[in-house]
Amino acid sequence: MNEKEKLVLQCIHDNPYLSQQEMADNLNMSRPALANTISSLIKKGEIIGRAYVLPHKGTIVAIGGANVDRKFHITDEVQLATSNPATATESVGGVARNIAENLGRLGSKVKLLTTVGHDQDAEMIERASSAFIELDLVEKLEAQQTGSYTAVLDRDGELVIALANMEIYNALTPAILQKNEATLMNASGIIIDLNCPKETVIYVQQLARDRGIPLTIVPVSSPKMNRMPNDLTGVTYFICNRDEVEAYLQVQLSDEASYFEAVRKLLEKGAKHVVLTLGNKGVIAGSKDDLQHYPAYSVDHIIDVTGAGDAFVSACLHGIMQEDAFSDAIEFGLYHAANTLQADTTVRQVAQDEYKNWRNLK
Repeated sequence: MNEKEKLVLQCIHDNPYLSQQEMADNLNMSRPALANTISSLIKKGEIIGRAYVLPHKGTIVAIGGANVDRKFHITDEVQLATSNPATATESVGGVARNIAENLGRLGSKVKLLTTVGHDQDAEMIERASSAFIELDLVEKLEAQQTGSYTAVLDRDGELVIALANMEIYNALTPAILQKNEATLMNASGIIIDLNCPKETVIYVQQLARDRGIPLTIVPVSSPKMNRMPNDLTGVTYFICNRDEVEAYLQVQLSDEASYFEAVRKLLEKGAKHVVLTLGNKGVIAGSKDDLQHYPAYSVDHIIDVTGAGDAFVSACLHGIMQEDAFSDAIEFGLYHAANTLQADTTVRQVAQDEYKNWRNLK
């Protein structure tokens, strides 16, 4: 912004109810000159519309899935092609939503941008999320079903099969994001999952690159890796697991050397930082100049693996937002993921000072 634009923005910040003439008089400007400056500020995303609403700054925006999770826990040995005794639970989920709730519980300010239907599942998501996530960017669509994810878990908490009804996210197009462009342009960070169409991922990538906004891409599953951009320039953090990397790079990973080589290839594609998660083997993470292996925290009894990946991503990003060392952020992500493995909810309840408490324990 030039000096004139800064003066006008400060004037609006001090009193957004002034008329243009009052504003022009206060700034010793002509009214046409003021109108031109305001128009310029709107185009730059510093003002939202003619009401001079100032955008939220310092907010993380999470874009992608928000759905209802239904989990069936098989109580005995898994037997295919027949009925299995099981217990059932129901909760809200979705990669972007889970990450957003984790971030909100840890104390970050976060907005969710997604599509839902006009149905009971959407109402359930709103009730469960509103205490931790700002939902004003959620787009409700007529004649569409809110996304749902049904998981069948064995008695050790490992995934047997999952069924995903995610058709509604095909409507999460750049046109919907453009309606909220001013908010996106002023975000402190953007997270997008691959429930979104490829064109939406590329749109966000270009916006983040042009505005210098930290962008994190989090895949959902290996079949959706075809939604990844080929060029990762502008991607600040690419956080993925082994299956997703194999699908994206069309390689087979078999040992630690191949893991490191795969991460290097991702960095060569333009990503600034890459994190490869390897379950109980920990993660390989870093940049071109500093690539390290971080072992996982020991877990005695796993209750549910479903939310561990999202917990890792959110805790890692929260640590980064605290302007701590990248290595410390990775360690906190592993700590948070290990505790989530031992919880009976996808997003575990934590105190907002958990990061501070963890730092004190180190």
